[in-house]
Amino acid sequence: MLQGRPKGTYTRVVDTTPNSAAFAPRADASRSLHRFANPGRFLRLTDRWLPWLAGSALLVLGAGAAWGLLFAPPDWQQGETVRIMFVHVPMAWLAMGGYVGLAVLSLMSLIWRHPLADLTARELSLAGAAVTFLCLLTGSLWGKPMWGTWWVWDARLTSVLVLFFLWLGHAALVRAFDDPERGARMGAILALVGAVNVPIVKFSVDWWNTLHQPASVTRLDAPGMHVDILYPLLVCTLGFALAFAAIVLAATRASVMERRVRALQMAKARRAEGALGVSAEGALGVFAGGAPTIRVEGAPGVSAEGAPGARAEAGA
Repeated sequence: MLQGRPKGTYTRVVDTTPNSAAFAPRADASRSLHRFANPGRFLRLTDRWLPWLAGSALLVLGAGAAWGLLFAPPDWQQGETVRIMFVHVPMAWLAMGGYVGLAVLSLMSLIWRHPLADLTARELSLAGAAVTFLCLLTGSLWGKPMWGTWWVWDARLTSVLVLFFLWLGHAALVRAFDDPERGARMGAILALVGAVNVPIVKFSVDWWNTLHQPASVTRLDAPGMHVDILYPLLVCTLGFALAFAAIVLAATRASVMERRVRALQMAKARRAEGALGVSAEGALGVFAGGAPTIRVEGAPGVSAEGAPGARAEAGA
């Protein structure tokens, strides 16, 4: 015996066709991110903004270098050697901040499979290795008159050296595979694993007893240096950051264009192979799985098979 539905209950009818609203794809939150990751749009944007970025970098860096090297007063303890700071400190900040950017690009590559993120990370690793090397070099030049030695194995210097090797390792790993996508995956994993070294670099002077001085600018209370040195340092940092971004974007732009040219060349080669295969088959009449035959060209619409006795076996 059939029973009716209890009072107060309702049945919801849902359209289960593929085109129904219930099964419509929801808007992706990262759609805007994908929009700016388009290689064609990236080339158009960088073609417009890269000259302005490079010009701004040269202008700001020139002003900061002149301010710091010519007009900033010498330190009362370190004297004129303190001017190395206007290169050393921006290089150190770019080395750590750039590696954070590399980790973000690697995460985007592994999650969203962005080819532009792979190319940017590939070029960023070389620029990051360069600024980290300059950080180590200027730090060694600064440490000799201050510490009496070119190098000590304390926590800050050792962790920055590890950071330099991580940069080099990523640059070598992404170029070690014939398959660029596989190299990018391996490099992304290495970058994410190596990101644990960044907080070690930052807090090494707080966690261990080192010769390196503690943080002077990024302090919670107030900067530990006079404004006559702090302001030109910040201007130099901005100039180096703009130059670093311009170099990475220019290198990424060149890499994208190189990939596009290579893809066009491969497509052209495939079309040429296909055209040669069709013409060779039409001219020689080579049939797969059978003996080669020769087609006699005659009047239009008359083939070798249609003319009696016109087919000759190969080797006859």
